[in-house]
Amino acid sequence: MTADQVMVGVGLIVVLAVGSQLLASRLRVPALLVLLPVGFAAGALTDDVDPEKLLGEAFSPLVSLAVAVILYEAGLGLEISRLRGHTRRIVVRLLWLGALVTWLSAALFAVPVLNMSKGAAVMLGAILVVSGPTVVGPLLNFVRPSERLQRILVWEGSLIDPVGGILGALVFHAVVAGERKGFGSQLEQFSASAAVGVVGGVVGAGVLWLLLRSARLNEELATSAQIAAVIGIAAACDALREDTGLISAVVMGMAMANLRGLDLPARRPFLDTLVSLIIGLLFISISATVTPASLRHVVLPSLALVALLVLVVRPLVALVSTAGTDVRGGERWFIGWMAPRGIVAAATASTFSATLVARGVDGAERILPATFVVIVATVTLYGLTAFPVARRLGVLRPSRSRPLLVGGAPWAVDLGRALNSAGLDVLMWAGAERQRARIEEAGLPLATGELLAAASGAGAELEGITGVLLLTEEDDFNALAAMTLRESVEGPVHRLAPDTDSQGVVAPYTGGEPLFRTGLTGPELARRYEAGARVLTRRADGAVPAGHDVLFVVRADGLLAPVTHTYTPDARPGDTAVLLGPPSRPPSPESL
Repeated sequence: MTADQVMVGVGLIVVLAVGSQLLASRLRVPALLVLLPVGFAAGALTDDVDPEKLLGEAFSPLVSLAVAVILYEAGLGLEISRLRGHTRRIVVRLLWLGALVTWLSAALFAVPVLNMSKGAAVMLGAILVVSGPTVVGPLLNFVRPSERLQRILVWEGSLIDPVGGILGALVFHAVVAGERKGFGSQLEQFSASAAVGVVGGVVGAGVLWLLLRSARLNEELATSAQIAAVIGIAAACDALREDTGLISAVVMGMAMANLRGLDLPARRPFLDTLVSLIIGLLFISISATVTPASLRHVVLPSLALVALLVLVVRPLVALVSTAGTDVRGGERWFIGWMAPRGIVAAATASTFSATLVARGVDGAERILPATFVVIVATVTLYGLTAFPVARRLGVLRPSRSRPLLVGGAPWAVDLGRALNSAGLDVLMWAGAERQRARIEEAGLPLATGELLAAASGAGAELEGITGVLLLTEEDDFNALAAMTLRESVEGPVHRLAPDTDSQGVVAPYTGGEPLFRTGLTGPELARRYEAGARVLTRRADGAVPAGHDVLFVVRADGLLAPVTHTYTPDARPGDTAVLLGPPSRPPSPESL
């Protein structure tokens, strides 16, 4: 191809990838629902979007390295200490039991129905084990099931990607080794491949650990160092033993997430942006390689495989995994109706199938188109039916607001109690131990862990939060946290206005609408509370009593409407007003 053709093709792939993700965001659907048909159509209608012609022999290695970055990023979310209680038991069962049953069922079904050899069928079964948060997350955000359901499914989706990546890589090397004669030789080749991947991951994690601990790197350089280490180690492992780089990437990610003495940032916007772009590029590129001719004899058998996975395998796995737990019937059946396939399945299918085809494994040429059909069918099916199924099963989250209150001052805890008495499911967080003890003494639920990690969804701890109220005594903290959390929390993020006498670094200059009427700052609230003012609730069926300030209005349907500097919500019949009463005594001289 000429240089101009390469430029046009690469540019078109990038534009289609980002454009599809933008459209999916506007439509509030998983990006896969747009990326897959767009890539397939582009590959069928034009010769410009043909990654195999554009990149030649470099296409498969680049896909492998791109998947390594995705799996590393997925591994960073596997901080096992965050998984506790019944959720841990269910998720662990879903992982090992789901992987085993799905793998064996798909492999046994693929041999006669898809006319595959045992090696190709076993490889397909391992590929179809994975689901992934890039598919499950958007679906759950749209459906909004109960908090526990969302926590279980998000954890499963986050963990199954690296687990499936390791399984796929190990199965691939077992299949390749199986092509050689002699059990001893097969075992030796398989063990060597696994060892190269694990050792490479350990070495990479060690290098990164030393670098991030000893060097003072800013966010951009730290992220660049991680990407370089992942790609470098994965490439070196692949050069030593074919397709062992994926194992090393997963091992590196999991090790970095759980190593002691290393404080990785909870939010990684640069890495997240890169991974999002890689996912879009991979889906467009891989979909473009699936031709209509390759699907001609695969569609119907693959749809039969989808029926097996959706109607038999997943419900069975869900029922067994939730047996003996406090998960009720509707929740159990919804877990059984949520297992879409995503990017790791497509990328590993593209990576492994090309090598198996080149090695002459019978039926390997059907792995990628069959995986493509399974991804499209499961994402479409679950995307169209998840909400009505959740509604029918009675597992939708109540529409009432669930605010996260950040701060543990006495008046803030009093506010939490008042909102809770108005019928809201309040969650609180504070950093100081005495403030956390005050929240627990008040009988309010306390969020654990580091604020930004929890509120941004890392570890799946704060699903269901509809907004954040930043009520700490530190104006700069409130301002910086508001700027950060607005990018990761779906609902509104409000903060206290900075004190009029504040000389803060950023608080007076950041945007956003501050809470409460002008002059009702954190120090003023603390002074009034110390002077005997209390937060109270009353039916919004009359005028506000003299000396009282309206802080919030809780609507009859449970939605929370805050008072801000420029907006005071109108109280309607059935609403509840949250008020700050007048002081009962003069403030002490020390508080003035």
